[in-house]
This record gives sequence, structure tokens and C-alpha cells, in this order.
Amino acid sequence: MGAPLDLFGAASAEGAWTVSEVTRRARAVIEHGLPPLWVRGEITSFKAYRSGHWYFTLRDASAQLRCVMWSSDNRRLPGAPVDGLQAFVFGRPTVWDERGEFRLTVVELLSTEAGGLWQLALEKAKAALLRDGLLDPARKRPLPPFPRRIAVVTSPDGAALRDILAVTARRWPIAEIVVVAATVQGEIAERQLVRALAAVDRIVGVDVAIVGRGGGSKEDLQAFNSERVARAVAKCSVPVISAVGHETDVTLCDLVADARAATPSAAAEAATPDRAELLAGLAIVGSRLARSLSARAQRAVDRLERTRDRLHASMSAHFERSGARLTANGAHLDALSPLKILARGYAVATGADGRVLRRVAQLPHGLAFRLRVTDGEVRARVTE
Repeated sequence: MGAPLDLFGAASAEGAWTVSEVTRRARAVIEHGLPPLWVRGEITSFKAYRSGHWYFTLRDASAQLRCVMWSSDNRRLPGAPVDGLQAFVFGRPTVWDERGEFRLTVVELLSTEAGGLWQLALEKAKAALLRDGLLDPARKRPLPPFPRRIAVVTSPDGAALRDILAVTARRWPIAEIVVVAATVQGEIAERQLVRALAAVDRIVGVDVAIVGRGGGSKEDLQAFNSERVARAVAKCSVPVISAVGHETDVTLCDLVADARAATPSAAAEAATPDRAELLAGLAIVGSRLARSLSARAQRAVDRLERTRDRLHASMSAHFERSGARLTANGAHLDALSPLKILARGYAVATGADGRVLRRVAQLPHGLAFRLRVTDGEVRARVTE
């Protein structure tokens, strides 16, 4: 058995301890005896109050520990945990005077799953976007081949914007860059990105939009893993190129956008044609067109020459046939000519009025008339 208790030696100077004194002393002992520490357990009885504070219980198979996480600490997390989540929490052990309850004031909370709460929030958001069809490759729109106005949603002071401007000026200098400024990391980044993407739709003549930033830690890129920002990208009325972080970083914006670029420079290359390549291509097309036109013109000349030859041959044949017919008709007419008859020894008598005298009755005694012979006329008179 243990040593007997000294009932009166444990009294305070005023007699018995008050409840407040006991809880304050207990809090002091615990806070001085237990430094801030990491604790692992299962979250249960989670409640989030309108004030933003979180209250929950952390338990294992044989014990439980009440926890609180103030809004000033939990606002940095991507979302609230759920009951049943296995988590690591970092906090300060203390006693809650009002309830005389031992508890942990949590300042950091991580899921024990790969990626922690950030990954958990990402997977939940991805599932919601998938359910609404926003990750369907069939909804992705083609990028315009020759954009005249490009909207860029990013920080106006970041290296990403400088890279986009430099690449665009080199590849497609006729394009106009419209910068829609937004904070790309921190607590207000999500709200500003959503607002900037909505503003893109109000800019007249925008052909394509680029949204992104340079590299950073996973926490720096979390605004682009926001479900709200991803939905704003999907809602944009023009094709969107997402260029967030480095090549190995893949965010929800990358999955929802019409095209994903590994870097802001790559996004500018995807959005614009290369002027030098285009001019070289046009020169090749022009050369091919010139050769094609020359060949076509030569074929037309050849066809005309063949047509001319055929027409000449046809006309020659036609003239020959016509000449032959004319000769035949001439011979026929010549055969029927009175001169031919005269040439055979015949003569034609005509009166003074030029009428042909065919009967004897027309030739009385003493009549003067003319005789037409083959080589001329002679004067004659009827004497008998």
C-alpha cells in the first residue's frame, strides 16, 4: 500500500484550494512540463464554428485528447479535415480552465496520407471536377493559329510575365499582350485569380488566355489547385493555357485548361506561331505555287498548240474538199456552157435586139443579124 495521505498538509494557506487555483496550477505544470509536440491519432467529433475555430478529438485505441485549432492557424490549410482522418498534429498541451479539461492547442495539422491535407483537398476537388465533366479531354478547345490579342493572368512583377513578353516579341510581335494582374500566392491569391479570369471575358477581342506563374513550393502553388480557380479556368470563354510552376508540377488548373505548358515560356510558344518558320513556309509555298503555275501555263500552251495544229489540219482538209467540189462543179458548169457548144462548131444567131433567132420564120429575106461563134461575132444578112 502507498504512504498515508496528509490531509491537512496539502491545504493551502487559506484552507482548501479553489477550483480555479487547481486548474491554473495544473495548466502551469502541464505547460512547463510538456513542450509543444507532435501527436498522431484519428480525428473524430470535428466541428467548425462560424468564428472559424476548429474543435475536434484526437484518439487512438486506448485514449483520446481534446483539441482546438484557432482560425488564425487553420486558415493556412487547404481545407477542413474529416472524421476518421489519421493525422499528425503539432500543438501545445494545456488545461482549459473553464471546463477543467486537458487539451491540445493545435498550430499545425497534417494528414498521415501521402501529401497530407493538401493532397486530400486536391483529390476531393479533382473528384468534384471529374464528376462535373470538367476533366473530359473532349471539352478542350483548339488554340487559335494566329492570335492578335493574348490575355495573361499572372503577377505583373513576376519573372513569368517577363518570359511571356520576351517569347511573344520574338515569335509573333504583332500580338498584343493584355496583362490581367493577380496575386499568385498567399491567402488572397485564390480570390484574385478567380476575379482576373472573369475579367478576361470582358476584354474585347481576346483570342487566347495564359494563366500561370513561375516555380515555387507546393504551398506556393496551392492557389492553382483551388477548385474555385479551376472552375473559373473552365468557365473562361476563350481557350486557356495553364503554365504553373516547373515541368514536374501539375495542378488542377493544368488539368482543366485547354492546354498545359511546362513553363510560362512554353505557354507563350504554344500560344503563338513562329514568324520565321511561317515566313519560310510561305516562301516554300510560293515557290511551289510558282512552279505549279508555270507547269500549268506550259500545259495550256501545249494544248493551244495541239489545238492550232488540229484546226490547221482540219481547215486544210476542208479547203481541199471544197476545192475539189468547186473544181467538179466548175467542170460540170463548163460542160454546160454555150461556149463549149460553140467550140464544137455551132453558131448562135441573134437579132438586132439581142434575141436568139431559133426558127427559119424569124429569118426573112434581107434580115441583118449576128452570128456568135466560138471566138467572136460576125455580121450576116439573109440573101435567099
